[in-house]
Amino acid sequence: MMTDMNYKAIINLVKEAGQFVFDEELKNSVNMKGASDYVTAVDLKISHFIKENLKVLTPDIGFMSEEEEGEITKKRWILDPIDGTTNLVYNYNFSSVSLAYFDGEKVDFGVIFNPFNNDLFVAKRGEGAYLNGKRLGKAENRDLSQCLIEFGAGSTKKQFKEENFSIAKDVFQNCLDIRRVCSTALAIAYVAAGKLNGYFERVIKPWDYAAATLMLDECGVKYSDWNGDAIQFEHQTSFVCGTDKAFSFLVETINKHHKD
Repeated sequence: MMTDMNYKAIINLVKEAGQFVFDEELKNSVNMKGASDYVTAVDLKISHFIKENLKVLTPDIGFMSEEEEGEITKKRWILDPIDGTTNLVYNYNFSSVSLAYFDGEKVDFGVIFNPFNNDLFVAKRGEGAYLNGKRLGKAENRDLSQCLIEFGAGSTKKQFKEENFSIAKDVFQNCLDIRRVCSTALAIAYVAAGKLNGYFERVIKPWDYAAATLMLDECGVKYSDWNGDAIQFEHQTSFVCGTDKAFSFLVETINKHHKD
């Protein structure tokens, strides 16, 4: 981990950027990147704001973002300026700013911030994960019947709807209930915090999960892609995570339905 990094300044930068969600002019400037795929001026403003400030704070570290992917350097910041843009557009206040530092091999530092309720997740590798300043313990390994499971339906990937919902049906029949927060970063962080017990999605990108995977690592939660391979941080992937019992069940259920 980089010991000379000003972590407090970076956390404050994410919190400051999050306040742009309350700018009605920015929020109401909406365009479509594709089918069911919104981008607002909030997304663009946050991306630019964080990128420019990180250049000052960490000039030797690269940058990739959902809204400006840039060159993939070995050491880089990975940003989702607004994870849950559709939620933002519809005033469904579960959206987050997610920022991770990737050192070329692993994520070493991550921040996820929901400005609507001020939930702030912070993690440093080997030093624990925190929610609003309180250290998170090891996630409880609940019996499946007592597990809340979130899944990403993939509004921009509806070609996978039959597979996604067949998996979700099996999961629903065996767990306590299904949830749809619809902010991937928040959902995965909630698994680390024990507010959810598992999560799966067919296609997500590094900025969706980079910071949150460190929360999982620090809270002892398992994760992989749908083929059981390690998660990487260069391109899109499938994703599944959960506490021990939930993870085993989700992997088994996905394997029943998933076709490459």
